[in-house]
Amino acid sequence: MTEGAQAKPDVAGSKHLYQRIRDDIEARIMSGEWPPGHRVPFEHELMAEYGCSRMTVNKVLSTLAANGLITRRRRAGSIVAEPSKERAVLEIQDFALEAARTGTVYRFKVLRREIEPLDVAGAQRTGLPAGMRMLCVTTLHLMNGVPSAYEQRLIHLETVPEAAEETFAELPPGTWLLRRVPWTDAEHVVRAVNADSVLARRLQIQTGAACLVLERRTWQAGSFVTEARIAYPGERHHLVGRFSPATSGLSSGA
Repeated sequence: MTEGAQAKPDVAGSKHLYQRIRDDIEARIMSGEWPPGHRVPFEHELMAEYGCSRMTVNKVLSTLAANGLITRRRRAGSIVAEPSKERAVLEIQDFALEAARTGTVYRFKVLRREIEPLDVAGAQRTGLPAGMRMLCVTTLHLMNGVPSAYEQRLIHLETVPEAAEETFAELPPGTWLLRRVPWTDAEHVVRAVNADSVLARRLQIQTGAACLVLERRTWQAGSFVTEARIAYPGERHHLVGRFSPATSGLSSGA
């Protein structure tokens, strides 16, 4: 570089760092690691942690505030926002984080991954047109080597196009989505079923055994993101409800 010349800002690097910081904070909020009311690190703390400018940090926090994930308070910093009643129905579960909290060894197996047209039944559940290209992923979740949940998931490729190339070799689909696509609305349906032969074999339970099935659909600003139908062995899973005058919800636990 010649004397007196100024270095050009690394625009690509700034964008990459912005996305990394945003992904990290969103993942902590969505997974429950940072619950409502938790103080988000101050701007100078984030600048030191990520080695970035105040402008980058401010842009991240502004985006999170605009999406309703945090509340910014002048001089007091930012805190994780309380979810509305409409959003806080069931906690969006991160299997890996739950295992870390309980000291359980977690692993997962992707049993099937295909891009397929949405069938009529799926169209009725999601509100999308039949024939829409969807990524269909079937995953088995194991805790301490024992099957804990059997998940069948649809991912809308128009909302999450990068999923078309994702193999989910390192992260299960749910965790991968939580870290990349912040949801703004969710719908949950919980029902009890008796395991058929296929589900019984996957979960290593008796045919006809009671199972808990959670159907979850999420949207981002009106755009459909994903549907997950997760079956849990009834004897290995429970739901815990926590309520307050301001919010209402249930959290799931293994």
